[in-house]
Amino acid sequence: MADTHSPTQSPLRLPLFRALWIATIVSNVGTWMHDAGAGWLMTSLSDAPIMVALVQAATTLPMFLFALPGGALADIVDRRQLLILAQLWALICAGLLALATFQGLTGPGLLLGLTFALATGAALSAPAFQAIVPELVPKTALPEAISLNSLGINISRAIGPALGGFIIAAAGPAAVFALNALSVLGVWIVLIAWKRDAKPATLPAEHFTGALRAGARYVRHSPALRTVLIRSVGFFVFASALWAFVPIIARRELGLGAAEYGALLGSMGAGAIVGAVLLPHVRKVLSANGLTVAATLLFAAVSAALAFAHNFAQAASCMAMAGMAWITMLSSFNVAAQTAAPSWVKARALAINLLVFQGSMAAGSAGWGFAAGHLGILDTMLIAASGMVLALGLALRWQIKGDMAGNIAPSSHWPSPIVAVDSPTDRGPVMITVEYLIDPARKADFTRVMRTLRRIRHRDGAISWALYEDAAEPGRMVESFVLESWLEHLRQHERVTHADREDQDAVRGFHLGTEPPLVRHLIAP
Repeated sequence: MADTHSPTQSPLRLPLFRALWIATIVSNVGTWMHDAGAGWLMTSLSDAPIMVALVQAATTLPMFLFALPGGALADIVDRRQLLILAQLWALICAGLLALATFQGLTGPGLLLGLTFALATGAALSAPAFQAIVPELVPKTALPEAISLNSLGINISRAIGPALGGFIIAAAGPAAVFALNALSVLGVWIVLIAWKRDAKPATLPAEHFTGALRAGARYVRHSPALRTVLIRSVGFFVFASALWAFVPIIARRELGLGAAEYGALLGSMGAGAIVGAVLLPHVRKVLSANGLTVAATLLFAAVSAALAFAHNFAQAASCMAMAGMAWITMLSSFNVAAQTAAPSWVKARALAINLLVFQGSMAAGSAGWGFAAGHLGILDTMLIAASGMVLALGLALRWQIKGDMAGNIAPSSHWPSPIVAVDSPTDRGPVMITVEYLIDPARKADFTRVMRTLRRIRHRDGAISWALYEDAAEPGRMVESFVLESWLEHLRQHERVTHADREDQDAVRGFHLGTEPPLVRHLIAP
């Protein structure tokens, strides 16, 4: 387990993390090679521009459709097994596409279908890949591990398209598809060799649809996760302008060729590498929130500067600094999301975070493209950079912290309920009432503190919550909350955390008398 390692140990010194990190880079290089090969092959299969555009749609659409279901699956089944199956799925799909292309059997429909199938496997496994990181490294090494994963994505993005273009020219698209199939073997082998120390479940697994609802409910009632999502939208909507206009600036404004354009993108990858190396040192100086503010200001500055670039050297310098800022923001938001969600819902929370990121980038790119058609590239880039700076006002209200939600490890401090009825597990709904005796003069303060408890109850499964006062006895307060079933209440017992215990202790501090508050469990007949 991760916590057996020294907290000062670098993630790359841990054999399992290092092996999976390297294998994932190789696999991602194969994915980028496939994207280049699929787009190139489609141009020879169809003259219709829409068919070429559909290749990109087949690559990106599955992330919107299947990331959240993938997160739910990763939280209710063994994550290692899910990832192993996903790698086998990728191997089969890429292998079929390579074989069909070698035989000259690939048409537009087959190319789009298998590309969509490959992207579906990646979307279903993406939340699980992110959710296993805390199992691979100690908690103190989590920020560096996430930075390294972001770095790996940038490395593969820099290598994959260029290598894919070279192989297409030398051996054709079929060779690219075959190499993509082989590239997943490394990840598959590492996952097979991983002896995951998973804690045995004491309760039946959640049903799939219920798990989806629980994930959305948790994010809705988690201030820490809402903070991450709000800040993500505030940055990525404006940052998407740089990604949207780099090809146009390179080709039309600077007159660069394909090789120089590739080098320009490589500059951003190089900047990301430098940023990943510097991040551990910068984190010792700046707070997590201060780091996101500094990175946002840097990205805004280089976005504006890129619009004024007159040659390759100036543009490459801007892209390198943008890469440093970009990996800082990706790492900061990912660390915040990781530390804000407990294990039982982590993959679902990360899937929603991924959807917000993808959606912000897609919506932002479309919006900035429309604006540029009316205002021009320069003015649009300046507006986007200004908007990025103005959005930093969110950092005052919604601050990114190194430990977003406190200690979210299960506390298991709730006593087991006394049950005298037969087999109540599947029965419901269930109402829980908690009776408090408080000083009537402190009722306003008590009610204010109970708002936090209401959020916790909803977050962990309650479908309704209410607080009542006895009309005949001021100061006798009754909290009630309803869950769908007795099993959901038992899950609520498992989900309560040490941070929740602190909030509950604050509520109990209002209770008078030596006996604890009276708790009743009421099951619908």
